[in-house]
Amino acid sequence: MGAQWKAKHKSAAANAKGKIFTKLTREIMVAARSGADPDMNPRLRMAIEAARKASMTRDTLERAIKKGAGLLDEVVNYELVTYEGFAPHQVPVIVECLTDNKNRTASGMRVAFRGGQLGNSGSVSWDFDYLGLIEAEGSANAEEAAIEAGAQDLEEHDEGVTFYTDPKDLDAVSRALPAFGFEVLSAKLGYKAKNPLSLGSDALADVEAWLEKLDEDDDVQEIYVGLA
Repeated sequence: MGAQWKAKHKSAAANAKGKIFTKLTREIMVAARSGADPDMNPRLRMAIEAARKASMTRDTLERAIKKGAGLLDEVVNYELVTYEGFAPHQVPVIVECLTDNKNRTASGMRVAFRGGQLGNSGSVSWDFDYLGLIEAEGSANAEEAAIEAGAQDLEEHDEGVTFYTDPKDLDAVSRALPAFGFEVLSAKLGYKAKNPLSLGSDALADVEAWLEKLDEDDDVQEIYVGLA
């Protein structure tokens, strides 16, 4: 959980699937600014793979690429805005938003952080590492795969394995892992807590409920939490 928080049972709800598609579409559009050819644009290639795994239709995918690359008359520019602060019980949180209206997003974050504490830039990011994060699954030896593929570290959990890489190695490692028995589910740059906190069950429930409320904001793209 220290790397990336995911809402529980998110994939089970229809409205949650729509939110996932919205996030994927925005990521594709932002990535496509650097070029519409996924072979020449690693970020776009990874976004496309994530969209396909989520069963996004080909028409929706292609339209998002063209819109982001400026190949359509309709122009929508999303910007990455990062917020830092604390969830209940002083748990550090980094929130990445993709927005076309920074004033709307700032207002939403002020409301969303009630019950926690919205901080200034740098208030908690010093306690996180910025890394490549690869979610994968497979039955092979994860430690051997990490060494052979060039990952820096790994974390095994119920959903599979998270491989951590140097940011510049993210694409190379994600391409290498399948040869060592792992299917890559997602690959992106993000944050991992250096000193994740351990909480009791009641406090953890408070934080989870707060995070789920935070994630309801449509502009929220990713949430990184300092929890063990």
